[in-house]
Amino acid sequence: MENLQILLRQHVGKPCAPIVKVGDKVKKGTLIAEPTGLGANIFSSAYGVVEEITDEMIVIKPDEEQKDEFVPIEEGTPLEMVRAAGVVGMGGAGFPTAVKLDAHFEDGGYILVNASECEPGLKHNIQQIEEEPEKVIRGVKLCMEISGADKAIIAIKKKNRKAVEILDECLKDEPNITRHLLPDIYPMGEERAVVRECLGIELEPSQLPSAAKSVVINSETCSRVAEAVDERKPSFLKHLTVRGKLNGGHDAHVFMDVPVGTSVGALIERAGGIDGEYGEIVMGGAFTGKSTTLDAPITKTTGAILVSMPFMDLHGASMGILVCACGGNYERMQELCKKYNAKEVSHCYCKQAQEMPNGSRKCERPGNCPGQVSNNLQFKKDKCEYIIIGNCSDCSNTVMASGPKMGLKVIHQTDHIMRAVDHPLYRTLRVSKQVDQDLNVVDNVENN
Repeated sequence: MENLQILLRQHVGKPCAPIVKVGDKVKKGTLIAEPTGLGANIFSSAYGVVEEITDEMIVIKPDEEQKDEFVPIEEGTPLEMVRAAGVVGMGGAGFPTAVKLDAHFEDGGYILVNASECEPGLKHNIQQIEEEPEKVIRGVKLCMEISGADKAIIAIKKKNRKAVEILDECLKDEPNITRHLLPDIYPMGEERAVVRECLGIELEPSQLPSAAKSVVINSETCSRVAEAVDERKPSFLKHLTVRGKLNGGHDAHVFMDVPVGTSVGALIERAGGIDGEYGEIVMGGAFTGKSTTLDAPITKTTGAILVSMPFMDLHGASMGILVCACGGNYERMQELCKKYNAKEVSHCYCKQAQEMPNGSRKCERPGNCPGQVSNNLQFKKDKCEYIIIGNCSDCSNTVMASGPKMGLKVIHQTDHIMRAVDHPLYRTLRVSKQVDQDLNVVDNVENN
């Protein structure tokens, strides 16, 4: 068995501090690092021996024989147990769940469950709902109890018909938990988009869901809450999707309960190995993930490992970069420009990509985009042959309304991945959002 590299930073906040030393024997669920501020406990995901400790990680050499048993957390209140178990947001952000659930709703509030499987090509959240709906719903109830919320809404894309039908059957006797159907566009899983779609409340980029008396929780996170409270189980496992240019085929390979610290390469081998030449390996989704290496370890927040098609060689063509808050940041877009062998001559930000105090950017209205004519005009003025965009579905649609008419050749940051997972490229929307929303209304009427 390969060594497990367990990173000390798997969440929002500062890295955790190790509480073990080299040579210590550990079990599944042994606490090995504690937060030094905002953060979450980190546990061993295997029986073994601590082989190395660095500023970034704890390396564990697993025993040849692995048991199913784990070291349980101490009993306490549900909130204390979620905190002790080190549960974090497993949709990508990694915010400590105990902090989020400590909401103290006193006059009504909402748990909004993000089951949108927002990033294209991923399947693990939906598969869990299909296979373990009771555990997810149990986690939802616990989140309601802990936060004081009196209602919950499970937000899921309409296209996931089987999962929707399973949820509807399970929720027949749950009057305080409903589900809301989302259109199949990106980024319906962004937390302010979930609030808007479920509650009809528009939040400012600087506002948290708490401003709408709500807490947004990923569906896998709900199941980990249930494990923490009902099974006293620490959080050291992760569901994820491996997909792309693989010998095992282009369909999604879903792996459930993978030990944190497992390498990217090991999971790719489980999916059949890489099929010939490829462009890059991305950890996370096609929009928000980052390029990675075969020896990199997964964390509590890893949602996917994607192997892309090779990059086209643009032979030094002039390229403009359009940065959208819903996709890669400027540095990521520059990286892709270089991998296409293009020369950056201009860059712009989507006019809704509002800069935040920490230097990051958030979209003013995620999923609802204004026109991009002014940016396209700037790219044309700067003599760009190509533009690379990282925009959401609607924003890509607005780019395509004018860019090609100006002679600009458009590449989306996800193209090399979408081709590898047999997914339509992000260009012009094929079905209007309004049609999808109308279908949503009809479906809700039929099921109520």
